[in-house]
Amino acid sequence: MKIDEIIQLLKKEDSPRSEFVKYMEDVHDPFLVLISCILSLRTKDETTYPATLRMLKLGRTPEDFASMEEETLSQAIYPVGFYRNKARQIIELSKELVEKYDSKVPSDIDELVKFNGVGRKTANLTLAKGFQIPAICVDVHVHRISNRLGYVSTKTPDETEMELRKKLPKKYWLDINTILVTHGQNICKPQRPLCERCCIAKYCKTFNSSKT
Repeated sequence: MKIDEIIQLLKKEDSPRSEFVKYMEDVHDPFLVLISCILSLRTKDETTYPATLRMLKLGRTPEDFASMEEETLSQAIYPVGFYRNKARQIIELSKELVEKYDSKVPSDIDELVKFNGVGRKTANLTLAKGFQIPAICVDVHVHRISNRLGYVSTKTPDETEMELRKKLPKKYWLDINTILVTHGQNICKPQRPLCERCCIAKYCKTFNSSKT
């Protein structure tokens, strides 16, 4: 598969990025990337983004959130999915950062996934966007599109990450999430994908097999 051509076509694609995607591209603060990603889990970007802005009015450092009342944070991030659990996770994580890590987010995936509520997706996004360390963040869009293309054949996002780590050139690791999330939100949707408008349809195993 001509992955270089596919990536270049997707980079040229004139699809709008959500406000949350743009925010995550620009924030460059490991702690803010980490807690914003926690908010985004199982929540649409149009809900996550305003909730993130409300959260940031309350604080921007581990110290700010470590001393915060759970109800205060819960009210600020409502109505993101599981907002009470996420408020509790962010406060607990912040306390742990202050007490055990000198208020610094670790730049190691094995350390990051030790925190309650932090899986590989969140950890990889923190490394890529917060530290600019090459890491592949696989969410539902990256998992879906990689499989529809036929670039991987996997059943779970974690499996997709491991396969992409073997196959995807490292020069694309930092950008692949933003590229495929944007394409997935606009064109390669979970239901009724807009294949006739897709700039990479000719490379897509699923699209081409449907025509035969």
